[in-house]
Amino acid sequence: MGGYLNLIIASIAFVGSHFAMSHSLRPGMVRVFGHNAFMVVYSFISLATLIWMVIAYRAIADSTPFWQAGDILWGIASFLTFVAAVLYSGSMSGNPALPSPGAAEYAGRLPSGVFRVTRHPMMWSFALWGIAHILIAPRTDNFIFIGSIIFLALAGAKAQEIKKSANMGVEWEMWCRRTSYFPNVTGIVAIGPWTWIIGTALWLFATWAHGWFNLPAAGLFRWLAL
Repeated sequence: MGGYLNLIIASIAFVGSHFAMSHSLRPGMVRVFGHNAFMVVYSFISLATLIWMVIAYRAIADSTPFWQAGDILWGIASFLTFVAAVLYSGSMSGNPALPSPGAAEYAGRLPSGVFRVTRHPMMWSFALWGIAHILIAPRTDNFIFIGSIIFLALAGAKAQEIKKSANMGVEWEMWCRRTSYFPNVTGIVAIGPWTWIIGTALWLFATWAHGWFNLPAAGLFRWLAL
């Protein structure tokens, strides 16, 4: 039980520090450290708590899964991680949700690409990745570790909207009216070919790299290995 408690505390520290430094503590920390030094401190604390989570996670012996993942669940998980890779690939450019000096300008444009699917493609990519991994490895340690990441992504996106609304005002409100928080499947047709290509390459690399970490073969490589 001690191992789970350590993982729970580490997960709370990871999620809680993100929320605190992104919202309530951010103005004061920026005044004290300055913006650039604040980003260094933010990154250090985020990395330190993530490492703590990983160490606590790896210290727990594999627990019994709540269900067995067969080919159907593996297929669903592979599809979800593929969609996650595509959403992530398209989220890095022109994203008003990111702390970019051009955020207001981006929000004034008509949504295109992955932003026709959701206004939070990066956050949903993390959430879909997490859901996929829980489906095929439904253990208590994963519910805690991966569940924390899913919560941080989706609740963090909502908290981000509150901050963006306060900072950007009408531009963000207009962006919200033109986009969807929850993924809109019909928006997939708006994703450009380069995003599909980069997302596919990212997905293939990530699933192939499972072998580096002695993890089960994933994605297409699972069936190629059979």
